[in-house]
Formats: sequence, structure tokens, C-alpha cells
Amino acid sequence: MSKAISQVPYAVNEPVRLYEPGSPEVKNLISTYKKMWSEKLEIPMVINGKEITTENKERLVSPQDHQHDFGFYYKGDMKHVDDAINTALAARAQWNNLGWEQRAAIFLKAADLIAGPYRDRLNAATMIGQSKNVHQTEIDAACEFIDFLRFNVEFMTEIYAEQPVSSEGIWNRSEYRPLEGFCFAVTPFNFTAIAGNLPTCMAMMGNVVVWKPSDKQIYSAHVLMDCFREAGLPDGVINMIFTDGKETADKVLAHPDFTALHFTGSTSVFQSMWKQIGDNIHKYKTYPRIVGETGGKDFVMVHPSANAAGVATALVRGSFEYQGQKCSAASRAYIPKSLWNEVKEIMAAQLATVKVGSPEDPSNFVNAVIDQVSFDRCKKYITNAQNSSEAEVIFGGKCDDSKGFFVDPTVILTTNPKYESVCEEIFGPILSIYVYEDENWAETLKLVDETSPYSLTGSIFSQDRYAIAEAYKALENAAGNFYINDKPTGAVVGQQPFGGARASGTNDKAGSKMNLLRWTSVRSIKETFVTPKDYKYPYLG
Repeated sequence: MSKAISQVPYAVNEPVRLYEPGSPEVKNLISTYKKMWSEKLEIPMVINGKEITTENKERLVSPQDHQHDFGFYYKGDMKHVDDAINTALAARAQWNNLGWEQRAAIFLKAADLIAGPYRDRLNAATMIGQSKNVHQTEIDAACEFIDFLRFNVEFMTEIYAEQPVSSEGIWNRSEYRPLEGFCFAVTPFNFTAIAGNLPTCMAMMGNVVVWKPSDKQIYSAHVLMDCFREAGLPDGVINMIFTDGKETADKVLAHPDFTALHFTGSTSVFQSMWKQIGDNIHKYKTYPRIVGETGGKDFVMVHPSANAAGVATALVRGSFEYQGQKCSAASRAYIPKSLWNEVKEIMAAQLATVKVGSPEDPSNFVNAVIDQVSFDRCKKYITNAQNSSEAEVIFGGKCDDSKGFFVDPTVILTTNPKYESVCEEIFGPILSIYVYEDENWAETLKLVDETSPYSLTGSIFSQDRYAIAEAYKALENAAGNFYINDKPTGAVVGQQPFGGARASGTNDKAGSKMNLLRWTSVRSIKETFVTPKDYKYPYLG
């Protein structure tokens, strides 16, 4: 064990590379992309540090060219889930007994590996498998995950340093133990950083993890596991499985040593898993921790005093970056009648310059949606709007899945503030706009709050500070991340801890100490230096 109180390197946000046209950094990344695009991959599961293959091979598909063959991954069964659980439990004692500085060093090294030799490879895997352009990939797979690793190490040390006061003759201490059992991380396709953070933040606090990534994110998950192993993560601490989602949940959530769920994904799946945990509560050795971030129907509320160009730009960026496949993406906007024509004109000019296509071309702002299911869902909402008496498609609307799953940035204008595309989560490049009468500002605030069951992100645009204060109060429960005169996307680790409540999740704020505390079990220790020798207190005489 260490004979010193170690000070970890001070965490700062990783600088974002700009990838300007013709720059060495964009040339290197695109060259890596092309090389990896032509490879034929075989991606195994990783259990106890060993690469696990099976007879069941599943084809790897790139959203921007679903006919391109770049390999397959090996799909497992329930035996592999059992193996992952048993391996994790076997690794727990040794990992728990390792000094926190040693754990910190592993994840700080992983951050440096991603910042350096793994950066292009991880970014290219994200571009190929998840169809992100160079900028969206850089701020996600590289910068945000590096930030998660470095800031979480700093948060961990701050947690360990939080100690109780001690009175005379007594020393009080708090010990932040890992949870008793194994943890389960279920991660989404849309952010490589989230996929990396959910298992690593639990492991950082001394826990062992069974990790099930999305089958649409397997390529970048594979690169992450390679990085973790090179960073020195011991075998069995994080075990990556590719298995059926429902069967895996049934198996994991029925195990007596299950101790925590860290989840990002759909609301329905999270609610189903929560119910399973409740049904199985009598089986567990300890009450499980449940942390989840699910969906969003994120709003932009515009006051008549707002700057039209700022609103239009926030809508184009906030709605259509990464094809609207962010839980935080702007998907409904409320614009005053007096400002609408100007906002519409600016949006039209900006959208006319937006290019749609493969991320291999860095000038493409919009790429493919993740799969056929997503494409069909987007197309359904667009077709419905085109045939509706309450809505019209004023920008975009083109859908083409002949090669890749491409949906143009689409804006639906509706006269019904409860129209389906305003209320329902679409998770695609579709923005719905409702134009309200200026004098109905206060009533529209109430409408914003009541329209969706979600409460993840939202924006208010105004140059009137009284109006900002009014919206700030009226919408205090409508968004866990609230933006003033900015788009509702792009939370930065260490700056805007991310998460929402209501149907959007447990609001445990990824990228903060609040989240890491969920993966610890505190033991309070009182040591008395001189023990009393007589039971009598002074009041007894």
C-alpha cells in the first residue's frame, strides 16, 4: 500500500482538434478511416481478459453503406453471461484491495492513450460504425471520453478526501468501499464516450463490471477494450459481452450478487429492467443501485426579444448534428409569430448549404441514421406530416436508404402544439416548430412544461432578463440541463454535469462526483483512543 497521500494530475478539458480542410490532423484521420474501412474484422467478446469466439457470427454494418462488408462479431449466449459474472466476482477481491492510486494510474494512462496513439483509431471506428462526422466524433469518442477518465479520477480523490469531524479523544473516518457484488453496464450506440464511461467509472471506484454495449457500437467498443488492456486493466475487472439483450437482463438481474445497474438507452427498456429488479429484490444480498439516462424530447423556447440568427443557428446545430441522435437534441421549438419569418429565412439559407453523406467526406454536416429501424421511423413521421392537415414539411423530407440510411434535415411546422412529432421522441434529424402568438408567452411556457414526459435538456432564447427569469422558474422541472441563449446540446464534462429527471432518468449527472458516489458504499469508522472503564456517567453522581 502507498506510504503517501498522492495528488493526481489536475484535470482540464481535452482540447478539441478543429480538422480544418487540408490540415494534417484531418488527412491523418481520413487516411486511418480508409484503411480501417477496407479491413475485414473479427471482433470477439472479452471475458477474463481472453478473447472469446463462438460459432454464431453477426455481420458488422456501417450505416452509411449497409452493403459494405467490413467483418463480423462473435455473438455469445447465456453461458458467456455466466462466465462474465463469475469472472467478475472472482476478480473482485484483488481489484478492491489494489490501492486507489493504482486504479487511478490505469485510467489516466487510458486517457493519454486515447489522446495520443489511439485517437485516430477510436475516432475512425466511431465514424465507420456509428456514422459520425469528424467534428462529432472528435468531441465524443476522443475529447469527452478523455475528460470522463481524467475528471473522474479527480472526483474520486475528492470523494476519498471528504471526511467527518472528530471530537476530543475520537478519530472518525469514512471509508468509500466498492459495492458488494458485480455491476452491470448497458450502453447505447450514439456516444462512444458514454459507452466507455459507464463501465469505467464503476471500475474506477473498485467495482467489477459486466458490460453489454449496443450491437451498433461494437467496433468502437472493441477499440476501447484494446485500450483498457494496454493501459493495464487487470483481467476480469471489465468483461465485454455481445449477447441477447432481454435474455442477458433476465440472467443478470436474477443473480443474487447483482449490485448495480448503470444504463443509457430507451425509456421502455430501463423501466422494464427497473421492474425486474423490483420483482427480484428478495433475491439480492444488498439493495442494488440503479442509475439510468434514457430519452428526451428537448425544447427550444424563444421569447420575442430573442436574436433571430442565434435562434436559427441553435436550431440547425442543436437539431441536426449527429442526425438528431442525441438524447439532448433539439426536437421541438416554440417561436413567436413576430420573429418566425426572420428565423425561417435564416434557417432556409443555412440548410441550403448543409451537405448529407458519408463521414469519409469531412464536409458532410449530416450523415446516416444508425439503422433501418431508425430510417423507417423517421420516414413515417415525415410521411405523416406530409399527409396531415395540422402539419407541413417546410424543409427537407428526403429519405434514401438505397446505399446508406440517409434522412435529410427535416423541419415540420405544425398548427397543433400537441401534434405527434412535437410530443413523441423520434431520435432522428426531425425538428418540429410551433409558432405562437406573442401575447401567449406565459401560456406557451406552461405548454412546454406539460407537452412531454421527458425532462432532459432545454433552451430559452431571450434578450429580456425578466423573461429569462420567468422561464427559468416556469421550466425548472422541465430540463435537467437548462441552456440560456444556446442550443440544448454539447454538455462538457466538469462544466455541465449531464442528466435529467422525469422519464429521462435518475438525474445522477454523468461527469460529476454525484455519479461516482452511486458506485460506493460508505463505512463510518469511529476509533476511541482511551476507552472508558466504568459505565457511570457524571449525571449518576
